[in-house]
Amino acid sequence: MPSRVRLLPALAVCAALAGAACSTPPDKEIQMAQSAIDAARAAGADRLAPDEFAAATDALKRANDAVAQRDYRLALNHALDARERAQSAAKEAAGRRAGARRDADRALTDAGTALTAAQAKLKAAETAHAPAALLTQARTTMADATRDVQKARTAFEEGDYRAVLDAAAKITATLRQISHDLDAAAPAPAHRRRGGPRRN
Repeated sequence: MPSRVRLLPALAVCAALAGAACSTPPDKEIQMAQSAIDAARAAGADRLAPDEFAAATDALKRANDAVAQRDYRLALNHALDARERAQSAAKEAAGRRAGARRDADRALTDAGTALTAAQAKLKAAETAHAPAALLTQARTTMADATRDVQKARTAFEEGDYRAVLDAAAKITATLRQISHDLDAAAPAPAHRRRGGPRRN
């Protein structure tokens, strides 16, 4: 019996310590969650993974609300959830960014190919003496396209892949149209008649 009596104060101390762990705001965990959200935003998660990023910010808000209500256990759970969701959003954004980069690079290549083809069509049309108005229009279009391709390449280097995709699609469509117009204006090649009378 005496040993039980001595054990009771020790148990009371342990219970008090356990209660203290839940009576302190989880400031460290909330700060870590905020840092994870800031890192995810810097990675473009607010644009590339908006759903998961919004869930992270919402969880952090709930953590702060729980702290205000002195429900520190709930605040801790929300803070940990916010950090995990922010990290997930950052990973998702990185994957989508890599895919967007590949698509933008492919679109730039298509635009460059279309420009090269249009330049070849222009030279052929000049040789064939196509209408002057069409040649003037083609030269202007290709000069604009050359400038726009350079701008798109700059945007690519800056990581603005959406701008690259939009610009490259327009450039390619315009150049393909002018190539078609140049082809249509070129006179059909003359064919020699076969089997004509021979001259002695």
